[in-house]
Amino acid sequence: MTTPPLATGAPPPGAPDLVTTAPQAPIRGRSAEVPPARAAGGGPSRLRALDGLRLLAALMVAAYHFGGRNGEISQAWGGSPAHQFPTAAPLFAYGCLGVQIFFVISGFVICLSGWGRTLRAFTASRVSRLYPAYWAAILLVTAVFALPWVAYKALPPSEVLTNLTMLQQPLGVDRVLGVCWTLWAEMRFYALFALCVVLPGATRGRVVLFCAGWTLAAALAQAAHQPFLDTVLMPEYAPFFIGGVGLYLLHRYGARDPIAWAIVLVSWLIGQHYAVAGLWHAPSADAFSYRSTAGIIAVVTLGFALVAAVALGKLRWANWRWLTVAGALTYPFYLVHEHLGWVVVRALHHGIGLPSYATLLLTVALMLLLAWVLHRFVERPLTPLLRRSIDPRR
Repeated sequence: MTTPPLATGAPPPGAPDLVTTAPQAPIRGRSAEVPPARAAGGGPSRLRALDGLRLLAALMVAAYHFGGRNGEISQAWGGSPAHQFPTAAPLFAYGCLGVQIFFVISGFVICLSGWGRTLRAFTASRVSRLYPAYWAAILLVTAVFALPWVAYKALPPSEVLTNLTMLQQPLGVDRVLGVCWTLWAEMRFYALFALCVVLPGATRGRVVLFCAGWTLAAALAQAAHQPFLDTVLMPEYAPFFIGGVGLYLLHRYGARDPIAWAIVLVSWLIGQHYAVAGLWHAPSADAFSYRSTAGIIAVVTLGFALVAAVALGKLRWANWRWLTVAGALTYPFYLVHEHLGWVVVRALHHGIGLPSYATLLLTVALMLLLAWVLHRFVERPLTPLLRRSIDPRR
């Protein structure tokens, strides 16, 4: 199994719901705020643009996994991807930053979808969104890797079963899916947000306090060097989730909110620090690629800026219906593309003899097709069933 680069991802990003931006009425007996009408008027075009960003982030990660790193993908290509893509490989190496963009998007959408919900409804939405496609991907990758002509080794049955819980990382079990480490980060974010915001009832004040408290606590955890605090507070990922939450506050209450802007600015400053610290290294002939400090900061900044453009309604024109489909395919594509992509690349490049770029494009297309199959025949029937089983009142 692969070892994760710093904050690749996502991710996968996690997998936020497709939700409307209309304000929800306060729930009786709980403290909830209705946003100003002028700030809550965003229609589906905003979320369609956000779906487009999710697909862009997923494709960035796919470019990284197929052409921006060494490891098992080198076996599939029959050599380093740097030889297959001598011009593009240095750019593909920045694709791992797609996970940071996933986390920013996740912060935005989880705050949006959790506002006004009960803890049970929020839990039902998260579990039903994450697990059906995840279970299918685990079983599918395990089955393919167990085939005698596939060069990659499947995990033992006990470890595969443990992977179905999505808790394999804290339990010290190998991962079936290399990308699923980002889902562990997402789950911890969901838990923090649920306990601090959803359970007492979302208000602007509570969300601001959550962002400020988590930012400070994460900085202290970094200074303390305590593994438990690092696990809970995730200093290296927290600024991206928090930045997304701050951007949602701008979306909900308008661009003249200085506190929300402060949350976003501080999150960007801390986030770029962690991205550079984790991904930059001195130029070396032994390294697969070299990411410049300026390049890393530029990609992180672009991610924040694009989500900010959605939050502030600057991308309302991107109201194409196909973006909704793209958003629906992003999560299953993210889950299956890496490991099954190795098998497809090997078959197309060595078995059929397709050129490198043709192999890359066809592999991505086939993974998107598989993602559609998983969405159509796994997610669509199982997600509402699982949601109702957890929250029958819906």
